[in-house]
Amino acid sequence: MIRFRLKERIADLSFRTGRRVTLDEVAAGTGIHRATLSKLGSKHGYNSSTDVLDKLCEFFGCRLEEIAEHVPESPSALPE
Repeated sequence: MIRFRLKERIADLSFRTGRRVTLDEVAAGTGIHRATLSKLGSKHGYNSSTDVLDKLCEFFGCRLEEIAEHVPESPSALPE
């Protein structure tokens, strides 16, 4: 499963800027609909396009690994 780390990126940006960063601000800065951002932040297994991921990387000034990561769904999926 892919885990999106949007909430973490927002929290990091809020800390760096010393103010609260909202989903509305991210939506305005990226052109991504607020509902899509909300799903990325809260819905397990949400499917996103690479265009959305690219826009988020540009907005937060980060690498893809800081936006999304692969998490094995079961312990049996881990290599031995």
